[in-house]
Amino acid sequence: MLISDLLTPETIIADLKATSKKQALQEIASYAAKQLKLEDRAVLDVLLERERLGSTGVGRGVAIPHGKMLGLSKLYLLFARLSTPIPFDSTDGWPVDLMFLLLTPENAGGDHLTALAKVSRLLRDEKMCMLLRGSENAEAIYSAILEHEQD
Repeated sequence: MLISDLLTPETIIADLKATSKKQALQEIASYAAKQLKLEDRAVLDVLLERERLGSTGVGRGVAIPHGKMLGLSKLYLLFARLSTPIPFDSTDGWPVDLMFLLLTPENAGGDHLTALAKVSRLLRDEKMCMLLRGSENAEAIYSAILEHEQD
């Protein structure tokens, strides 16, 4: 499984405007819900439920909100770059400006963990994070991810 198998330029938000963790989660939930033809609130509830277990802010300006959803037939991945970093209760205390949203079917099993591991590995690469932060638009972000996976 490659990130580029799950992500498209249409599932990339290159300039998400949010001033808080809650607003950022609401925005990405709404965006995902429209694409998946689900209710905004259903997606947001899954994300908030996961955040109650502990922040998905993994450090170095990165968050990976995720959860399992009823009604999904396949994994869904969305990337958002925030226009301004926001507090996110991250493990290192840094504000977040890069977010990957991962939604998986309830019966996804190991696919959920595999996708989380792939995203986590991508975002551990400091050069990759710099490219994501510096790319001009969704297409450039997608190209940077494709190039990274081909290396």
